[in-house]
Amino acid sequence: YVDSAQAAEGPGAELRTGLARGNTATAVALAVGTVCGGGLPWLLGLGPDLGARLVEVTAGVVLPLSVPPLLGALIGVGYVTYVLLALPEPPRAPATLRGVLRDVPVTMVGGLRLGRGDVVVRRVLLTAAALGGALAVIELLTPGRAAELTGAAESGAVLFALLACAGFSCTAVGSHLAPRLARVAGSGERAVSVALAVMTAGLVVLGCTTWWGGPPALAAAAAGYGLVYLALGAAGPNQNELLHRRVESRGRATALSVQSLALQLSGALAGLAAGALPPGAGRWLLPAVGVVTMALLWLRRPSRDSPTGRVECEAESAVSASV
Repeated sequence: YVDSAQAAEGPGAELRTGLARGNTATAVALAVGTVCGGGLPWLLGLGPDLGARLVEVTAGVVLPLSVPPLLGALIGVGYVTYVLLALPEPPRAPATLRGVLRDVPVTMVGGLRLGRGDVVVRRVLLTAAALGGALAVIELLTPGRAAELTGAAESGAVLFALLACAGFSCTAVGSHLAPRLARVAGSGERAVSVALAVMTAGLVVLGCTTWWGGPPALAAAAAGYGLVYLALGAAGPNQNELLHRRVESRGRATALSVQSLALQLSGALAGLAAGALPPGAGRWLLPAVGVVTMALLWLRRPSRDSPTGRVECEAESAVSASV
């Protein structure tokens, strides 16, 4: 998308709106898929009990729970077909599996060099790590917390399904508002900082709800959960627009791969850390520390052309290395 937009409109092409629309579409699809995936098996058991007929016709091979993944597979086939037919790309040099595997370390080192040499790219990668830790902790702890708030595993599962759908919907809203947030804040950097501050507030609210129960705690937890995913949607298009501005076409896939690696690796480590901590607010506040640190870091605007900017960049590199 970025290459196409810049080829059509020049290097200064406006990217944020298109990236935001793509994120919005993804989040809406996730929300709809969550509702359909959870509701279809239940709907098949109502009325004439189509689920029982489905089991009978297929000799037990297809169950009501089989319908959502089968529909997902059908959508996947349609998507791949669309990509092959409607999104042609210029021919590329042939590659072998051995060559691809051999280039993995080189690709990772190249991505890390991008972060080392550019302060904005480095902040994007560190932000991905902070978001990965926050999302891992939320996805790990929310199902159990939902069961605690409702008093039973079954009702907790229903609450978690509703929260997941609401969370994806909040992400869609946040993504839609991302360009407007950048205009109001004055820059993409400040928009990311504001979004991360909102996410920190949501994590703090989730942590504080561990100190009491009942309907007020349930309402506060839902609000905190929504704030986290609203901020996630608002931050994504803005930080990706900043990343694409700083990385050339040949290094864009590498930068995105390293960004994903930072998010996934941080999520794995944060999940282990949260699981090792005793129950309580500390589990929720752990990722909030990383998120608020990045919110403050995005407020700094070092200039590489000034001595002060170079010193700040070098200091930030030292912090990144220690982390």
